[in-house]
Amino acid sequence: MRKRSSTGVIAGTFVLSLSLAACGSAGGPAAGSGGADGEIGGEITFQTWNLKNEQYTPYFEALVDAFEAEHPGTTVNWVDQPAEGYQEKLSADATAGTLPDVVDMGPEAAYTLGSAGAILDIAEADPDAESDYLDKAWEAMTFDGLGGGTYGYPWYLNTGPSFFNTALFEECGLDPDDLPETYDELFEQARTMGENCDDVSMMARLPVIETFGEYGAQLMNEDGTAYAYNDAAGVELVESFKELYEGQGLTEESLNNLQTNEVEEFKAGRLAYLQGSSYTLNDLKETAPDIYDNIAMGPRIANTAPNMYIESLVVNASSANQATAIAFAKFVTSSENQLEFAKEASVFPSSAGTLEDPYFTEEDGTPETEVRVTTAEQVGEAVVWWPPAFSGAGDAETLREQIALALLGDTSVQDALDASVQYSDERLAAGQ
Repeated sequence: MRKRSSTGVIAGTFVLSLSLAACGSAGGPAAGSGGADGEIGGEITFQTWNLKNEQYTPYFEALVDAFEAEHPGTTVNWVDQPAEGYQEKLSADATAGTLPDVVDMGPEAAYTLGSAGAILDIAEADPDAESDYLDKAWEAMTFDGLGGGTYGYPWYLNTGPSFFNTALFEECGLDPDDLPETYDELFEQARTMGENCDDVSMMARLPVIETFGEYGAQLMNEDGTAYAYNDAAGVELVESFKELYEGQGLTEESLNNLQTNEVEEFKAGRLAYLQGSSYTLNDLKETAPDIYDNIAMGPRIANTAPNMYIESLVVNASSANQATAIAFAKFVTSSENQLEFAKEASVFPSSAGTLEDPYFTEEDGTPETEVRVTTAEQVGEAVVWWPPAFSGAGDAETLREQIALALLGDTSVQDALDASVQYSDERLAAGQ
């Protein structure tokens, strides 16, 4: 495997964090109610998203056993929901009042449930908790649009490098030792690849909201009440994609591709550049060994701070055993337990000080530790660019559709972004 210098490995994407965890309520007496200072006891339900499998089940079963041993008289029921239909289940559970006591989810879901008053404002219920977590992680779960409340205990983060197929660089007249590190370089080399090769491309997906943040567009106004990515930087970004599309540097399929399609294209040897994550390297090694042999790693391309994804544990505001739910959420997200889960899942902890552990600071000469150590250094620079009020089902899809129309020449880039912003602003104003 070929590698770039480790100084270039920065943050990357994380598919899990884009998915939502469903919520519900737990039964049991009200003995543990009363917020963070209440009596810990009784029964709660803890729900994860797509994590009950051969790899993670032993970890969570041991975690539950340890908490129950530390707090006699408590019972934690661990449940898990599959990925399919998760958004719909989340909405249905919230409407029915059947949210579990502690739920795994990202900022988008937490914002929606926080808006409805369904989950606890941690900053109000447990004001001393902030110092236990990284500043950027705490900020990611703090929503200006909801009065500055913090709606979840930060859990795990994911970042990672960019991956390049050097065989395609050589085939298409590019220097594999001169990989792009800026958007200008990326677009320039993508155009060259499009001119020299008909059956491969540098990129396979349209820009998403995180791309606008990394490029330098202002995503929202200062008070978080309106979107602003239709500014000059946002238009410039999409114009570059349009130029690339017109010059055969993007395929027609890219107008509809999602991240999963992008990964499959890279594994098939038809894509030269992939925004990866900390677990992409092992995935390529196991599922696409021929591609792995030609991989080079470089920085996540960003004009501003690189993007990062976060998962958190939220607490049901109506939990009958709220003190127990809070205690369990803090137990799971403690430094000791976050470190153990980070090792198991190839993610990064959000608890203060945990990244100073030798696991994240010492290399052993392998590509795997190079990715982990160098990316861990960049966690402090990364930003969760996805606005919490930005809906994956509505806002993100509208943005993709409008950009596709602009690339096809059916509307101007400015009009496309204006239409997308207007749609999102209307949703935001309506509290959707």
